[in-house]
Amino acid sequence: MTSWKITGRVRSRFVFGCLQFLRFGWLELVSCLFPACLFAGLAISKYVDLPIARYDALLVYCLGLTLLFWLVGLETWREVAVIFAFHLIGLGLELFKVQIGSWQYPGDAVTKIAGVPLFAGFMYAAVGSYLCQAWRRFDLRVSGYRPVLTTILAVLIYTNFFTHHWLPDLRIPIALGLLIALRRTWVFYTVGVRRHRMPLAVAFGLIGFFLWIAENFGTFLDAWNYPDQINVWHLVHPAKFGAWALLVSMSFVLVASIKSLEGRLYHRGTPATVATPQATTITPADLGAAESPTGSPAESAAGSATGSRAESAANTTAGRAAESTAEARAGRVEVSPAETAAVAETSPQHDGANRSGQ
Repeated sequence: MTSWKITGRVRSRFVFGCLQFLRFGWLELVSCLFPACLFAGLAISKYVDLPIARYDALLVYCLGLTLLFWLVGLETWREVAVIFAFHLIGLGLELFKVQIGSWQYPGDAVTKIAGVPLFAGFMYAAVGSYLCQAWRRFDLRVSGYRPVLTTILAVLIYTNFFTHHWLPDLRIPIALGLLIALRRTWVFYTVGVRRHRMPLAVAFGLIGFFLWIAENFGTFLDAWNYPDQINVWHLVHPAKFGAWALLVSMSFVLVASIKSLEGRLYHRGTPATVATPQATTITPADLGAAESPTGSPAESAAGSATGSRAESAANTTAGRAAESTAEARAGRVEVSPAETAAVAETSPQHDGANRSGQ
């Protein structure tokens, strides 16, 4: 993982590092708001007597959460659509896995179909919600992303979850192919006053690990059980960690498709949210939102609303400074130090100097 400083100086690197870690943890915590609420519902429904079946109550609860997140603006309608798409993908996998005996859902419910409660898809939708929230709160951008190849591999990963029961298990070859496809793919994110980056494959692995931990909590709360957990609970097999890391790729492809659409179509004049080899290259100039410490949600919204105007003003100022510099070189006018600095900041050499910090 690498990073470069955007603004500010600190006297103690240790103190600054601790503050950055706390900021990062807080942003992760609020990004997990939907999963946290989901697990709160699982815990309450296990230990509190309900007037209706547990799984029916959880379905109503999750639908209400989704509606609430949309009404208060925590998620856009496009993000809600992506979350429901992942809900359906997860539900299809659940229907298959329960039928072949991979795991089971104890208890009856009106909304239980072929042994699978409809609320089960929301456990997959929670992953999509986390990605959408993290994308916004960390101001995520992705460089070197190959959407077609990554999508093909994600579909193969999902298909292999079905076919490996009759055909050879290809998850390792597909995982290696995914690592190759993502070898030059970086995810950029902002914490406080610094812009960081990490390989996207590493991000998939970290998310998969925490999903494995979440699955242990889910089975402990009897949301579902594996065959060897029916009588006595114990940890979920560590191999599930790899399965979750692979399945995250499918969720990322869905979210990235929407974010790419938003960056190129709905927010013209700004850098694409997802940078492919044919799209925008990430530069420090593209990271204008991260040049000041992270403020309140209201400040962030105001910054988004005025971003295009500020960018136009900056471009105009830089252009005028460049013209003045050109005239000065011709011996016609004098150039102030501020105008010279403006030209230096927008020159390719200056951009290269900023990039050297990566």
